[in-house]
Amino acid sequence: MAVWDDLVGQERVVEQLTAAARAARATVLAGRSGTAEAANASLMTHAWLFTGPPGAGQTTAARAFAAALQCTSPDLELGGTPGCGFCDGCHTVMSESHADVKFVRSDGLSIGVGDMRDLVLRASSYPTGGRWSVILIDAAHRLTEAAANALLKGVEEPSPRTVWLLCAPSVQDTLPTIRSRCRHLVLGTPAADAVADLLVRRDGVDPSVARLAAQVGQGDVERSRRLAVDEQARSRRLDVLRIPLEVADIGGCLAAAQRLVDTAKADAEALAETRDVKETDDLKAVYGAAEGLGGKAPRGMAGAVKELEKRQKSRATRTRRETLGVALLDLLGFYRDVLALQLGSTGALSNEDQRPVLDKVASAGPPEGTLRRMEAILACRRALDRNVDPLLAVEAMTVALRAG
Repeated sequence: MAVWDDLVGQERVVEQLTAAARAARATVLAGRSGTAEAANASLMTHAWLFTGPPGAGQTTAARAFAAALQCTSPDLELGGTPGCGFCDGCHTVMSESHADVKFVRSDGLSIGVGDMRDLVLRASSYPTGGRWSVILIDAAHRLTEAAANALLKGVEEPSPRTVWLLCAPSVQDTLPTIRSRCRHLVLGTPAADAVADLLVRRDGVDPSVARLAAQVGQGDVERSRRLAVDEQARSRRLDVLRIPLEVADIGGCLAAAQRLVDTAKADAEALAETRDVKETDDLKAVYGAAEGLGGKAPRGMAGAVKELEKRQKSRATRTRRETLGVALLDLLGFYRDVLALQLGSTGALSNEDQRPVLDKVASAGPPEGTLRRMEAILACRRALDRNVDPLLAVEAMTVALRAG
């Protein structure tokens, strides 16, 4: 399976990236032979910025491009498309084990300047395989200001064989000085039919379940996959969609808010229960102080454990926010369907399986009230981004949903 097959509904982007990968290969071959670079070398550049709505596939596109740059398929000699998916270069990149491809992800709320300086230093070295050294930053919008300035140094003075791949929700989420030095690719929201086809083909999901999950997922491929394969995710969605019927009084508003926040906290704790303990045990083992060995803690271990605990706490906070964010998106989609019904739209509804509830809520008030409720949900998301206490933010939202 080619590395591009998981990139749903992004034909224009795939075309641009495959052309760039061909130009990159021509540049490598020209360098090895000592000849001038190919005429189409302008199709390739040292820095790329992938943006698009949640779940559109920014990271998927960047990873596929990294694999295409490292592709060693013999079919390339015959004009084949880079990114075969079967050669050693493609396989190791897609499994994230390629020596010349660095994946940068942040479990916490931000990416610090220390990590970015290390990456810029790494970017100055020549690739071990003689092709390209690729650095893929999964969440470039999480860079601190100091980290972004450090990245600018690497992007501003690129090494000849280094490629930076930055992923962010929108172009406004990166510094102007950085985005001006990147080639910008915008991914669109894939169609529900295309997402459903991917779920059937890649994950073996039943077609009827895949269609419903793709429709509810609203173009978010990973969200659709979770809804298709995870019964708990489907149950939580239904729980969220009960909220519009539960906010008839203040008590119902506060109870619904508490339930949302408690669910998010439980998700974070469930993740921490297994991952955090293993990470701590592994770190102690590195210092030769694994549990059960006894003795005095080696020098430096206490500081390392403290730093790990700090990252784990930040990751738990991010997990809570992401769980709440998914719930708010589900709720926003519900009221968008309500508004469509109130305005007489004949288009497909994202939550068609909840049609009776949608009809009931739509008939209970005017479109203006629905718009105010949607704005309350968006205000809650903004409040969470500003580190407002989650329970206070969600309680304010549910009370606003009641007021309409």
